[in-house]
Amino acid sequence: MPIDFPSYCFDLFNRKRLTTLEVRIGNVLIGGENALCLQSMTTTNTMDTEKSVAQSIRMIDAGCEIVRLTAPSKNEALNLKHIRASLIEKGYSAPLVADIHFTPNAAEIAATLVEKVRVNPGNYADKKKFEEIIYTDESYEEELIRIEQKFTPLVLLCKENGTAMRIGTNHGSLSDRILSRYGDTPEGMVESAMEFIRICEKNNYFELVISMKASNTLVMVQAYRLLAAQMLKNERCYPLHLGVTEAGDGEDGRIKSAVGIGALLEDGLGDTIRVSLTEEPEFEIPVARKLAQKYINENHFPLAAFSGALPYDPFSYTRRIAKSIQNIGGKNVPVVVADCSKKQEISPANFYGFGYNYSVPLDKWNLQDLAADYVYIGENKLNFEVPGTLGVICDHENWSANYSKKSGFYPLVSVADLDKLSRDTIAFCILKAEEEIPAKIGDFPNLMLVVRSDFSNKTQLFRKFFIALSRMNFEHPVLLQYNSDEKDSETFILNVSSDAGSILIDGFGDGLWLKSIQAPTLVNATSFGILQATRTRISKTEYISCPSCGRTLFDLQETTTKIRQRTAHLKGLKIGIMGCIVNGPGEMADADYGYVGTGPGKINLYKERNVVRKNVAEAEAVQALIDLIKENGDWVELTH
Repeated sequence: MPIDFPSYCFDLFNRKRLTTLEVRIGNVLIGGENALCLQSMTTTNTMDTEKSVAQSIRMIDAGCEIVRLTAPSKNEALNLKHIRASLIEKGYSAPLVADIHFTPNAAEIAATLVEKVRVNPGNYADKKKFEEIIYTDESYEEELIRIEQKFTPLVLLCKENGTAMRIGTNHGSLSDRILSRYGDTPEGMVESAMEFIRICEKNNYFELVISMKASNTLVMVQAYRLLAAQMLKNERCYPLHLGVTEAGDGEDGRIKSAVGIGALLEDGLGDTIRVSLTEEPEFEIPVARKLAQKYINENHFPLAAFSGALPYDPFSYTRRIAKSIQNIGGKNVPVVVADCSKKQEISPANFYGFGYNYSVPLDKWNLQDLAADYVYIGENKLNFEVPGTLGVICDHENWSANYSKKSGFYPLVSVADLDKLSRDTIAFCILKAEEEIPAKIGDFPNLMLVVRSDFSNKTQLFRKFFIALSRMNFEHPVLLQYNSDEKDSETFILNVSSDAGSILIDGFGDGLWLKSIQAPTLVNATSFGILQATRTRISKTEYISCPSCGRTLFDLQETTTKIRQRTAHLKGLKIGIMGCIVNGPGEMADADYGYVGTGPGKINLYKERNVVRKNVAEAEAVQALIDLIKENGDWVELTH
């Protein structure tokens, strides 16, 4: 049943940036009408002035506009003064941010030395014990008074010194108090920040930036939307700092970041972004820049403003109800469609790019984990037998002439060609999202729809398409088709992930069909990566890996590579790899296993949130992790 939900953006059909307060951070203005600001965080020890300055300069030279450094104690906070002085001496004036966890005294020192302080409301005034506590309204109010007493001194210092503040909630480090009342939810994340915002406002301090980070893109997007709705209701919108925490590295890290950040940018939410990759911080900035540039000089199809009730809940994931046809729709995971239609002649070797390896001596097909479910051949002919698990889509004339009697082959038709089909034919029909949905679709019960658009506002067009389907009571499965002629592989990954992210997160789409000039292996991996990042289809091991910072107690990039080499075949398993206790058991909220630095050369191993092995020597820790996975029955031997 359609429901009226609180608004979190200006218009679901037309992207307009949320009007936020303008906040000054040194010589940088964010929010208001200012362009998206790009930032990152150092990975050096903040006590090492020389290395911290050198890395900050590399970041700034790459385009980083705000530099964040960890300040886990008073000593690091005090050393920010020397880092600042050295940067100024070398001609660099980018504002610095002190990143604070657990230590109010360090925050209060930093507030007098740098342009911005980041606090985590989950651990600024609370210690994490993973205890469930039953609060009465009175005892909960007493806790809020305690927090106010602890937080107010920092607020007053920031106000006095003209220092900005980010109130940065993390999904995995919510306080026991918030978890006890709200659970591990987006609602709890928002309330965690609002408690601190109210204290700031009570003291007439408004130089705030807010973030709602999570490694789970659904939780992250829902939390930011809820926060935006709450701020609109309060008639005071603070700038939003966007990021997917512990996104990981390589293509997967870029896909995950683009899915989460892009879904929010598509709705006009976001004033500054940080792409959290397990790589050198200067490598994050070009990725962030490409994400931001996607929204410049776009070719939009004009749409009337959204009106009426929404047939879905933008704050909670529920997959759209669609009938099941073959292995598409219903309760089936979204399918992946590969595209060979541009090949002059298709051979078995072409199928390798999307997960099918043909053995000539054995005359059989071997399927990889990332094997596409369908292949589109267009007007091409196939002179060999395809794997029995692979469906083949071809143009209607080709199908009629060559494959109409062959099992596993399906026609792709336009609306104009629908009348050439019998009513019960299983077929695909391609539709443009910007056009009205023809009522005759309802006359074909076995029709699967393929929605596409050449315009850049695909998120809004696809959203309009699915809302129209709902209002027409059509339950046909729908494949999302994205066409790209982008030559740069990284830009391709970021753009299609941004476009598809919001749609899949809202429960729309029964399959993904990417058409691209990129290598088939990359296109196929991107399709599966997007589905994995949106939690709609799990097809490989997921690594929840923090981006490293000055708190990290081991070489995060090297360790992540070692663990990936040993565990990449464990399909569906989630492994958290955290450099220290701050980004440890809490922030890997939904990991199955955890590898967390606990001291120099020492590792704690986790099963979900529970420590099961303490102080394992780093040299032995990867093998100990493998042993732990085996002991719990989640290990599968790698077959070649």
